[in-house]
Amino acid sequence: MTLKAKQAARRVLYPLYEARLVRRLPEQGLPQHVGVMLDGNRRWARAVGADTAAGHRAGAANISPFLEWCDELGIEVVTLWLLSTDNLNRPREELDPLLRIIEEVVGELAADGRWRINPVGALDLLPDSTARALKEAAAVTRGVEGVWVNVAVGYGGRREITDAVRALLQHHAQEGTSLEELAGSLDVEHIADHLYTKGQPDPDLVIRTSGEQRLGGFLLWQSAHSEFYFCEAYWPDFRRVDFLRALRDYALRQRRFGV
Repeated sequence: MTLKAKQAARRVLYPLYEARLVRRLPEQGLPQHVGVMLDGNRRWARAVGADTAAGHRAGAANISPFLEWCDELGIEVVTLWLLSTDNLNRPREELDPLLRIIEEVVGELAADGRWRINPVGALDLLPDSTARALKEAAAVTRGVEGVWVNVAVGYGGRREITDAVRALLQHHAQEGTSLEELAGSLDVEHIADHLYTKGQPDPDLVIRTSGEQRLGGFLLWQSAHSEFYFCEAYWPDFRRVDFLRALRDYALRQRRFGV
């Protein structure tokens, strides 16, 4: 079979396969919160002979379709890891275009008016223009009732926990609580109340693309009882059928929540 014939066959068969996957998903038991590590943009660019910025643009272009898939299936919260604190150490010639791409895609998502944007990360580590774009997107979409989209930029799990503990200590210092009193009453929920995702359910499913099988610091606290799914596709190539397979795999698991 020629390449053209194979491509034509895929165009016909994949929609049928996707429809079959959707029919087999349970009405109950799908994740409420999905976290995604959007990995593989740079490797995708190398594979197609493009520059790194082209890979990041291709990855950004796949975000809106992904949110559409989540919305169709009733998923309420999505966390997208776009840039880690470690990524901030990349060379300026790579980092600056990536930050501009992030600003653009966040602005486009906000302008769409369908998603509630919530920046999660150490915004103080970001350039002023990027931090401002994230804050403006959050302000513009505050009243939107659609999918809650956590945009993780300048995010690191250890930094988040550190920031949560710092905020907790500052709060109790203002209340006049002594360290001895705080140590005697401190529990898990006290820290959870100061995380970037406070008030949201923890992720039920965490997806990482590109074949890497590690967390890398993503939602370290929140993912204690999450299910994980690792996909070989680079993020720009991540298709609806890949997402449906992840959901099918999730639905077949028996969640134990650490028991």
